[in-house]
Amino acid sequence: MFGAGEELTDEQIHHQLETNLIGSIQLIRAVLPHLREQGGGRIIQVSSEGGQIAYPNFSLYHASKWGIEGFVESVAQEVASFGIAITLAEPGPTATNFAAGLVSPAPMAVYDKTPAGDVRRAVANGTFGGLSDSDKVARAMIDSVDFVPAPKRQVYGSEAWQRIGDAYRERLADLVSQRTVAASTDADA
Repeated sequence: MFGAGEELTDEQIHHQLETNLIGSIQLIRAVLPHLREQGGGRIIQVSSEGGQIAYPNFSLYHASKWGIEGFVESVAQEVASFGIAITLAEPGPTATNFAAGLVSPAPMAVYDKTPAGDVRRAVANGTFGGLSDSDKVARAMIDSVDFVPAPKRQVYGSEAWQRIGDAYRERLADLVSQRTVAASTDADA
């Protein structure tokens, strides 16, 4: 789903969330009893760098990826004592011809000269992000099942790694700047 949040239809919103979020949740729930019965196992949940950062024009995609990441972080804690580990696979833009499969709502001209319009043009002309090799990404995902302990997240693509790191540093600086305000809201002893 590729469009500014305001442009999306209710049907597009439901379809995206049912596919990327609810579908993934239901699949994980379906395999957990089997993994428990066999004494453990690994789940590799495909997410995206978009589960850690956000680009204009991908708001609904990000909502689904941030949602599955929160679900997986929680479930991983719930099932760890059963020997079940879950890794979130977070590839950046990958050479899969993903732009050809994008579904877009009718664009609103008001977004043409905004960051959303910039991203639309970058996707259309093929300059959106550095692309990772899809075969290498798939191989690295498969190989990650042998990592002990299982990584909570595995990023694929050096540009994705850089963008996620930049977002973490920005969030941490923002959090640190809020310490006084946060403390001011504590209950009196």
